[in-house]
Amino acid sequence: MELIKRIKQAEAEAKEVVEQARARAVQAAEEARRQRAAAQAEAEQARRKAIDAAVAEARKQGQVEAADLKAQAESERQKLRQDTESKIETAVETVVNYLKG
Repeated sequence: MELIKRIKQAEAEAKEVVEQARARAVQAAEEARRQRAAAQAEAEQARRKAIDAAVAEARKQGQVEAADLKAQAESERQKLRQDTESKIETAVETVVNYLKG
């Protein structure tokens, strides 16, 4: 009789240990899932920050390049004006001389 009691008690204790182990495993799995989710969210935030920084840098470089091109175009326009002014003056002189006769 005593032996049957001990066996039943041992079985009950074993069942309790298994249940506790199962509960700890579930808790550990849930914690691991939370940590993965947090790490993924952090990685996503870092990725977005890197993209925003790259976009800002590209925008800055584009503005600098646009300003350089604008300055270059203005310079070329002024040079063209200077080149054509002397030719226009020469052409006007030629026409006036031709008309004078």
